[in-house]
Amino acid sequence: MASSSSYEKYDIRKRNPNPKVAALLVIDMQNYFSSMAQPILQNLLTTIRLCRRASIPVIFTRHSHKSPSDYGMLDEWWRGDLIFDGTPESHLMPELNPDAQDHVVHKNTYSAFRNTGLQEYLQERGVEEVIVTGVMTNLCCETTAREAFIRGFRVFFSTDATGTSDPELHEATLKNLAYGFAYLVDCNRLEGGLFPHSTTYLTTFSGIKVCRAGWMWALCGS
Repeated sequence: MASSSSYEKYDIRKRNPNPKVAALLVIDMQNYFSSMAQPILQNLLTTIRLCRRASIPVIFTRHSHKSPSDYGMLDEWWRGDLIFDGTPESHLMPELNPDAQDHVVHKNTYSAFRNTGLQEYLQERGVEEVIVTGVMTNLCCETTAREAFIRGFRVFFSTDATGTSDPELHEATLKNLAYGFAYLVDCNRLEGGLFPHSTTYLTTFSGIKVCRAGWMWALCGS
C-alpha cells in the first residue's frame, strides 16, 4: 500500500512537470496486482485525469510472458509465479478504461524500456520528461524511473499513485529516487504545478471552504 505522508522529508529538489514535453507512464496496473493496486487506484485515476486535462499523453505498460525464452531471471526469482500473456491476470484493470489514443507497452522484465521501443516512441514525440505511476513501487516503477533517468529523461515519481506490498519498501524507493533520480510529486502537487492559476476546493468546515489556488492554501468564503 502506498503512502505519501512522509515523503516530504525526502523531497530535497522541487520542480513541476512541463506538460509540453511530458508523458505519463502507468506501470503494470493489471488484474494480477489488483490487491496492491486498489489502495492507490483513486489517486492514479486522478493523476490520469490531470494529465489528460493538461494534454499529457498517457502510456500504459503490461507485464506478461509468452514463452520460457522471455522469462529471464524472473522465473527463478519468483519461483515460477509469473504473469502469462492472454490470461485474465495479464489484462489491465477495467477501471483504467484506456482511451483509443493511449499507447500500451508490452514488457517482460522490470524496466519498461528494455526491448520495448518505449525510448524511441517517446523521443519521436518530443517527450523529455516522464511521470511514473503504478505498481510495484520498488520493482517495475523504480527500475523504470532509474532507467529513464539514465537514458536522459527528467523523471517525476508519484508518491501517492504508486503502490507495493510493504510500506517500508515504498518509503525506501522514495528516499532513493529523491536522492539521485527523480522529483517527487503527489496529486496535489501535480495539480498545482500543471494548473497554477486554478482554484480547487478541498473541503468545508462549518461552512468555510478550504481551497487551493496554485500552491497557495486559504480559507475561502462560501
